[in-house]
Amino acid sequence: MVQTVWFDAGPALPGRLLLVLHHLVVDGVSWRILLPDLASAAAAVAADRPVDLAPVHTSFRRWAELLVEQAQEPKRIAETAWWEQVLDSPSVKLADRPPQATDTTRSLTMTIPPERAVSLLSDVPAAFHAGVNDVLLTALAVAVMGWNHQRGRTGAALLVDVEGHGRDEFVAGVDVSRTVGWFTSLFPVRVDLRNIDLEQALAGGSAAGQALKTVKEQLRAVPDHGLGYGLVRYLNPQTRTRLSNLAAPQVGFNYLGRFTAADTGQWAVADEADALFEPADAALP
Repeated sequence: MVQTVWFDAGPALPGRLLLVLHHLVVDGVSWRILLPDLASAAAAVAADRPVDLAPVHTSFRRWAELLVEQAQEPKRIAETAWWEQVLDSPSVKLADRPPQATDTTRSLTMTIPPERAVSLLSDVPAAFHAGVNDVLLTALAVAVMGWNHQRGRTGAALLVDVEGHGRDEFVAGVDVSRTVGWFTSLFPVRVDLRNIDLEQALAGGSAAGQALKTVKEQLRAVPDHGLGYGLVRYLNPQTRTRLSNLAAPQVGFNYLGRFTAADTGQWAVADEADALFEPADAALP
């Protein structure tokens, strides 16, 4: 699950520590816990002081046990009918068949300038009393529904898997703000824009605002922000069988959020760290 390798650059240069952690034991938030802790511990050792880290209130194990308990609650079982309705209604499709192992894939990465990002993540949500998820999910739905509309595929909503950080306080007293592990949540949302003028929305007309209001209302209707779906889909044997054979979304959405890097000094992520994920030499293992 974890491997560390120290690259010693000699007495004149700072070395590098390679930390390799399996996704099962670490997520994006975990790194923002680990690196400041490592910086604090290293500073304490260098100063010959005891290492004194902030406490972890809820362990990953206890959190997992509480999830299993919560999946048996009548409130969660009652939500199953909602999820059945979401998954068992018509949805537009991006393709007529599931992807095959022999298919080729392509990736598209886009970066927008800071001034536009500020408007997108701050000004627009404020103007519509909405959250960033509402805005971005609206953009995704309008794009996909518009794309389908241009190809003559009309008359259905869009089924989307919405992913979240998963660190929700689903029972009183749970606090995983300092817990390292892979926390995530995933739940389906049916976005229905059939009454929206998609061409006008794509052109930035008033229909774009109508689409945002519609998506915001549909997201607000999801029980408990989608927290219960994973519980009844995977952790309750009775409800699991009711949901396992229903439709699966072809589109996924995940907004990772806005955060600033912690000032961890020498424990900051190395400038060349991206080489681990996008090696310039395709022959590198």
